[in-house]
Formats: sequence, structure tokens, C-alpha cells
Amino acid sequence: MLPRFNLLLLVLPLLWWQSACADPLMHDEVGWLETMAFAAHQTDYSGTFVYQDGMGGHVQVSRITHISDKAGEHERLEGLNGSRREIVSSNNQVWLFLGDRKVRIDRQHNDRAFPALLPEQISTLKENYSISQTEGDRVAGFHAHVVVFQPKDNLRYTHKMWAHSESGLLLKAVVLDERSRVIEQYAFTQLSLGGNVDRSWIEQNMATQTVAKKNEGTSVVKPLDPVKSGDWQVDALPAGFKKITEICRPMRDSKIPVTHLVFSDGLAGISVFIEDVGDRDDINAGLSSQGAIQIYSRISGDKLITVVGEVPPRTVIQVGESVRYAGQ
Repeated sequence: MLPRFNLLLLVLPLLWWQSACADPLMHDEVGWLETMAFAAHQTDYSGTFVYQDGMGGHVQVSRITHISDKAGEHERLEGLNGSRREIVSSNNQVWLFLGDRKVRIDRQHNDRAFPALLPEQISTLKENYSISQTEGDRVAGFHAHVVVFQPKDNLRYTHKMWAHSESGLLLKAVVLDERSRVIEQYAFTQLSLGGNVDRSWIEQNMATQTVAKKNEGTSVVKPLDPVKSGDWQVDALPAGFKKITEICRPMRDSKIPVTHLVFSDGLAGISVFIEDVGDRDDINAGLSSQGAIQIYSRISGDKLITVVGEVPPRTVIQVGESVRYAGQ
């Protein structure tokens, strides 16, 4: 019989090896995060999830169906409360249904929505967030690994994510403020994975597209125009935020397009809008919020500058005060 001390020397390494293999994040942190990032695009799933504004109590229930096949990526998102709203997409072709109105639009490459919240390139996240794992949990009947993204400064929020331990699909996502209060969350309440997912709506959507090409009455949102690079400068972005898009887009009933700049650090997004004040009398400058979204507006000369971000109030104010015209 082995002495007890020698036995421990054999058992402890074995226990450590088993723990490391059972925990993908501990065993290969970057690889597991990449699995989470791609799972929402590569996994077939159908389920119901709930969005809740932790501060204001707003609740929205949605059903999502996602299929990935040789023809590409197909998704159907249906609102289950309130007025009818439905989004059906195949690759970059997107159909938006609002009540009886149907609009065809082009998907913006920077758009990410639950459960596809993580970027495909996750290497830069570690520059601005400390990434760790907490004890496992269960969400919608599935075992989940829990990953926490803790910001390295006070200019962004903490993100906590529950990912299916086998596929990596995001099952729940929570945004926490500096006091660890939940200010926004998404969570699946029911979920089906794999081969039992209904595919009939894909063929129906393809038929809708064919009919729409012959129907000039269908609304089409045209691609947005690029803005001359460098016309507007943002001097006080938090570290890690990079410009994703710079476009002109129509807003309200104005014939003059609005300049829209989009920045992201991989998890959080900040949008800057610059528009003519004109003779408008409905401008409310200052700070407001909705869940994790903070909005700050100010008037500079004849321009209204509005910053919208999934960041703390101090951040949108800092960014908004630093916006200036740098064009010729």
C-alpha cells in the first residue's frame, strides 16, 4: 500500500487535470471565447427569450429561430408582446415587419443582438476587460459556463454571460453597473437545439423575396452614403473603442442627412449623431437613459450632437463634449 502522502501526490494532479479538461475557459480561454462568439452563427436553435430593463422594469418577450446550412445563415425574430414586429433574414437580406408594413433593408455589419453579442475577433477584449469564470449554472434547462467581463476602467459596464457548456451558445447575458446592480438582461426561458428546429419558414421567406422583386410597392431602405472621413472628430473616446462605421442616414422628416459615427470596443457600442438644429423646438439637451443605454445631447453652434452608448453616463458625457468639426 502506498503511503498517504505519496497517494496524494498521485491523486491531486489527476484531479487538477480533470478540472482543467472539464472547464473549457480554464483549459483554453481564447478558444472557448471564440466558440461562444461563433456558436450563435453556427448552431441551429429555436427558443423564447426575455429582455428586461433592470432599472425601469420594461419587459420584452421574443421568439428566435436560427438555421445555418450550406445556403448560409437564416434567422427569424418575432416579438411576442405588444404590436406585431418580426425580422426575417437570410445572410445580408433582411425583412422587417411592423404591423402590416413590410420593409426590406440591408444588414449592417456592426449590428449584434442577443444571443450573438460577442464579436468574432475577441483578442482585443482582454485589453480592456479582465475575463474570469464563476461557478457553473443552469439556464433554460441547460448547463452553462459563466464568464464575467470586468472593465479595467470606470468608463464601461461589467458584462456577465452564461454560455451552453457544450455548444457555447449564449443562454443569458447581464449588464451590471459599478454597484453590481443589474441594469439590463437577456435570458432564454425555453430553448431547443439541433435537428428538431422548424425550417419551413425559410422556404416561405424565399418565396416572399421572389414576389417582392416583382412588387414595386414594397418599401426598400436604400444603402446609406459614406461620410467624408475626418469631417468630424471625437477626441475623448475610452481606450479600445475603434470606429466601425461612418455614414449619412435620414432621420425624422428632415431632408438633410444626419452624420452617424459608430464605435465599439467589442462588447459595448457608442454612436455619435450630428444633425442641423434648424428651426426645431423639440430639442431636449442633457442626459437621459433607458436600461443600459445612456443618451447625451448638446447644441454646438448650429448642430445638435447626440451620443448614444451602452456605457455609464460619465462616458457619453465625456464623448459628447469632445466632438468637434475637423473638416475643411
